[in-house]
Amino acid sequence: MEEAKLKRINELAKIAKERELTSEEKAEREELRNEYREGFRRSMRASLDNTYFVDENGNQVKAKRMENN
Repeated sequence: MEEAKLKRINELAKIAKERELTSEEKAEREELRNEYREGFRRSMRASLDNTYFVDENGNQVKAKRMENN
C-alpha cells in the first residue's frame, strides 16, 4: 500500500478520536482499510506459500493451504 494512503488512514483515525467522521470520511476510511487488509492477506499468503516444516524424519514438508469454511 502506498505511503500516502497509510498516512490518510492515520489521519482519519486521528480525526475520528476528535470528532464524528462524516459519511464521506467513513466511506473513504472503509475503502482504505479494505485495501490495506487485502494487501496484508496477499503478503501473508505469499509468505505461507513459501513456508516449509521439518517432520519427525527430518524431511521438509510444504505447508498445506486450508480451505475456507
